[in-house]
Amino acid sequence: MKRILVIGAGFAGLWSALSAARKLDELNRTEEAEVVIVNPAPFHSVRVRNYEQPLDPTLVQLDTVLGPAGVKLIQAKATQIDSATRRVAIEREGTAESLDYDRLILAAGSVLVRPHTYAGACKLQAHLLTLPALPDTPGRYTAVVVGAGLTGIELAAELPARLREIVADADRGKVRVVLADRSATIAQSMGGAQPVIEGALKTLDVEVRAGVTLESLDEASVTLSDGAASERIEAATVVWCGGMHANALASQLPVTLDPLGRVPVDTFLRAEGVPSVFAAGDCARILIDGTRPSVMSCQHGRPMGRYAGNNAVCDLFGLEMLPLSIDWYTTICDLGPWGAVYTEGWDRKLVTQGETAKATKRTINGERIYPPKSGTREDILRAASPVVQTPPPTERAG
Repeated sequence: MKRILVIGAGFAGLWSALSAARKLDELNRTEEAEVVIVNPAPFHSVRVRNYEQPLDPTLVQLDTVLGPAGVKLIQAKATQIDSATRRVAIEREGTAESLDYDRLILAAGSVLVRPHTYAGACKLQAHLLTLPALPDTPGRYTAVVVGAGLTGIELAAELPARLREIVADADRGKVRVVLADRSATIAQSMGGAQPVIEGALKTLDVEVRAGVTLESLDEASVTLSDGAASERIEAATVVWCGGMHANALASQLPVTLDPLGRVPVDTFLRAEGVPSVFAAGDCARILIDGTRPSVMSCQHGRPMGRYAGNNAVCDLFGLEMLPLSIDWYTTICDLGPWGAVYTEGWDRKLVTQGETAKATKRTINGERIYPPKSGTREDILRAASPVVQTPPPTERAG
């Protein structure tokens, strides 16, 4: 039996596997090829919700989705790719093994310098719950978030309310949240939404420090520097949200990676110059509309996965593949109790804000990006069709 092997069960990996299973089912060739996915955890983490509490709803148990679709899950860590011999080394329960493949889909995702994971988010919440038991130092209820991309902004917007729920009533005035970034302006890339975000953070009592870098860090404080002067902030909590980089497995393919460590792929998601290998999601770089490179987001990772899975099957059986092209782009940034902002286009034109945008964000985070919750094979395979969804609907301001 031929094997389509998928590494990673994030947004791109999960949908790659399901799309491959859907295509095999459509072709009536499920007896000729199997779809196998390798992932260290037994769940799919909807990590774009890791700034939220509680975290349990952000997990999708893989067996509830992969099982009905006929995809085999191997809970293990992929450690090495040998594209010449078409073999992937894995480590399962401390034992080294290897898996052969006929087609490989690399969808191992990305990491921060310090990974933004479900486990990391749980660790942060557990830490916050210990703060009332710490000595009453000036920085006990101060949190510094370093990095003002979407992850940093969303987390910083949530933290004041989360901390106030944890501390005693008498200490709520001591809660302090600082958001720092090296850019000249916080949320600099958010176009027309930038002043709205800055205003929302002010309303939420989030202090911003723009144009600074992290100079030093110890267990009691952080020091920020703008190049001319330094500021020491006593803080018991520091969260690093300083950018993303593709999974290190990408570097094992014989290709020239982009500055983010991503594998260049063509419109069919094939790794350039590497036969039988596809890549999708955060570890792949495709010109998503023929001109602009894809971004590390579930917005692009999910369709990249659907097309990669479909095309891996088509390539395996010598059938015509489908090119991926997406001609729209949206950004929805959650701003905690204040609401959210919704932008359209690569220049991020502000469309709506506040509670209206928040309702759209809830629909996306809680429904649109999840696999069907019915658990039926028919619904799951239908959802894995290689189609590009329309932009998420929202009520427009005015």
